[in-house]
Amino acid sequence: MKRVVIIEDETMLRDLLAELLKNFPLCTLAGTYGDGVEGWKGLQKIKPDMVILDIKIPSLNGLEILRRLREQLPNCNVLLFSAYFSTSMVRQALKAGANGIIEKTAGLPEMEKAIRAVLDGGTYLGPGVADMVRRIMIEPDKDDSLESLSEREREVLQFVAEGYSTKEIAVKLSISVKTAETHRSNLMTKLNLHGIAGLTRYAIEHGLIKAAPPSA
Repeated sequence: MKRVVIIEDETMLRDLLAELLKNFPLCTLAGTYGDGVEGWKGLQKIKPDMVILDIKIPSLNGLEILRRLREQLPNCNVLLFSAYFSTSMVRQALKAGANGIIEKTAGLPEMEKAIRAVLDGGTYLGPGVADMVRRIMIEPDKDDSLESLSEREREVLQFVAEGYSTKEIAVKLSISVKTAETHRSNLMTKLNLHGIAGLTRYAIEHGLIKAAPPSA
């Protein structure tokens, strides 16, 4: 039996994916998580055969989890999904080694195809993602700024964009406030951005966090 873990912060969708997995008799649901940090801890313990992973997950985004998986659990197959993909997000996912990438809007039959393909060790690209891949193949990598950041800097960037204060970030990452401040300063210098608003826009554009819904 192949063990599958789901990491998705929306409870209804997480439960729906869990029900969908019942169509696959040769796999078992080994765990579900709604937070990136807790999800990563779970993955290290479970060591599953496959992860169905939302890119824009709180605390530790899906792309960062994917990078860590490739270093520590390279045989784990990963299906990434999101409500929205930019060309930058798809490029990062491909570089990081995703086995499958699919839009949440693709529908359940398409998701079932994606799960089946990745579970069997194959690859799968959703219809909209496939179009982006074709563009990526003919366009130069215009923005590799995220790759220039260290793992810790990417963690700090996500927490800053999610609205955490420097003190709160220090506690979450078990570092000193001064170190957290240094990381934030380095982020602004490397990315040539100024202020939390600039860092937040950058994080949204690069798929690290979800954009806030428009106010009524």
